[in-house]
Amino acid sequence: MATPRALDRRALNRALMERQFLLSRVRRTPLDVIGRLVGLQSQIPLNPYTALWSRIADFDPAEASALLAERRTVRLSTLRGTIHLHDVEDALTLRAFTQPVHDATPYGERVVFRGPLAGVEPEALWAAARELLDADPLTPARLGAALAERFPGCEPAALSTAVRYKFSLVQVTPRGEWGRSLAATLTTVESWLGRPQQRPDVEAIVLRYLAGFGPASVQDAQSWSGVTRLGEVFERLRPQLAVFADAVTGRELFDLPDAPRPDPETPAPPRFLPDYDNVLIGHADRSRVLDERERAELFSRGNGYRPALLVDGRLAGAWSYARPKRKGEPAALEIELFARQAAAVRERIEAEAAELLTFLAPDATERTVALHPSARRA
Repeated sequence: MATPRALDRRALNRALMERQFLLSRVRRTPLDVIGRLVGLQSQIPLNPYTALWSRIADFDPAEASALLAERRTVRLSTLRGTIHLHDVEDALTLRAFTQPVHDATPYGERVVFRGPLAGVEPEALWAAARELLDADPLTPARLGAALAERFPGCEPAALSTAVRYKFSLVQVTPRGEWGRSLAATLTTVESWLGRPQQRPDVEAIVLRYLAGFGPASVQDAQSWSGVTRLGEVFERLRPQLAVFADAVTGRELFDLPDAPRPDPETPAPPRFLPDYDNVLIGHADRSRVLDERERAELFSRGNGYRPALLVDGRLAGAWSYARPKRKGEPAALEIELFARQAAAVRERIEAEAAELLTFLAPDATERTVALHPSARRA
């Protein structure tokens, strides 16, 4: 058997950047990009708009917002048990694929009835919750209060959280629409879309992961999804996959035979990503985009990952946006650089930042961009 070709970090990086539409912006619709990337992280409701702006040429946020309003995309908990923005077909299959992830949490079905909800009959809780949610979308607090009336003695938060981990629940609009807001309000995906959930095709999901994130290992796919025991799926797919080796670890990497793997010297321009973009957390081994020191700098004082700046395809800084609070106040974008950058690179970062700030604050009369070194390295 031939020895698999070894791919170094830079080769893996450029493959990822190309497939994530980060080497150059593409002229695709938001719906197409959302589907090709198997969804976008949406724990913060408006983050997908920045993710799409960094990937799509002449991106119009109104187009992506209309998809939510028209129920052609939805926001719900799927990969890793976190909120993602998906197209309808993925919304109806990916929650079923990731249900074991939700079941294994402290409030998942495998645990909660031995703890906070001991003594509650699961099927009775599920029936009551479905009746309530099908009748009217509810906030978690209202759902918990309504369930507590039927299950006296139980904490409302425990009841509503258990339901959220059991059911595929959509956060209804206008939450997530561009320029609009609403407290998280839930209903079942079946009620919202008028269609039942579908049985997931796990092999097809793995192939789509490789199309967007490969070359990748079994462990990478499991880290991206939160789902374990995917090794047997890769083995079934092995005859139709290309196999490589990580040049550093020797770990086996799988890919679609015809997927793009650009020249490692292909230029990668500065790109701004929102918090938790899957580019940064879509692999178990994230060394193709960051090292541990950079990861520690991106992680912010108990608030999770901050929005990220990529330079030459790798994590190079964090950024924050200050929205104008009153008329005449400037919109501000602040960039924290994790390492010294050449003057020409700083100019490209500033140019990209200015474009991002125009996107985020189109009506601002004044905009400011500031770069400074990380406090840890100043």
